[in-house]
Amino acid sequence: MTIEGSIAGAAPRGNTALVVENDPFDGAARLGEWLTGGGLRLEVLRPHAGEALPPDLDGYAALVVLGGEQDAFPDERGERAAPWFDELEGLLRKAVRHKVPTLAICLGAQLLARALGGTVERSAAGPEIGVRLVARRDVADDDPIFAAVPFAPDVLHWHHDEIVELPMNATLLAASTHYPIQAYRIGGAAWGLQFHIECDLEMFAQWAMDGVGTLGELGIDAVELLERVDAALDDVADVWKPFAERFAAVALGRTPRAGEGGLRSLPLLGPR
Repeated sequence: MTIEGSIAGAAPRGNTALVVENDPFDGAARLGEWLTGGGLRLEVLRPHAGEALPPDLDGYAALVVLGGEQDAFPDERGERAAPWFDELEGLLRKAVRHKVPTLAICLGAQLLARALGGTVERSAAGPEIGVRLVARRDVADDDPIFAAVPFAPDVLHWHHDEIVELPMNATLLAASTHYPIQAYRIGGAAWGLQFHIECDLEMFAQWAMDGVGTLGELGIDAVELLERVDAALDDVADVWKPFAERFAAVALGRTPRAGEGGLRSLPLLGPR
């Protein structure tokens, strides 16, 4: 699907991105630096610390929803893992409806999918942890921020749930063998990534410390895992820093320039 039109000249929303932090150990980190470098001002909201979500996204240029250790789906009693998830899914629906550029990471991507009618479950393939490759699909050639991503980029994973069914209006942008849904777009301005691009070594080390039992069950040596993560961080930045800068460009209402993150000039979505 080709995204037609252009967001250049759309009604200005300022330069502030609302960043929703669902877990105190999964902050914006490197992604935050890349988005700031792309011209966005970040307003970080921490509902896990009791901060209330806004009723709408008026005045925000973008929405970024980060990951966390919680399940995106209700438990057997129908209760949510976090009391703000229903409200957050409502905010994600508003973002898609009003074409506010949205970037959702791991848990955030699962919540985005659920909010628009997708399905998230405990993965039958088991946890996915560490440095992995994902495969960009051909349809991503027409995506305004994904087109310049290499065919098989390095990413970082730590999740035990997966999106098993995308919303009807979603476009799959990247996949892998055991976890087919790795990246997608809903409509013209909302992107979900099942993997992590935000974390630095300190953050991943905290996850390893908290998840030492899981690593043991999987036969993963924590030291070797962190060594592989450390060795991959530069490669991750080479791909996903320009990706974040292209997202910032879209949020600021301009077409990513040819050469900005290696992206050729592409048509973008209609006015938001």
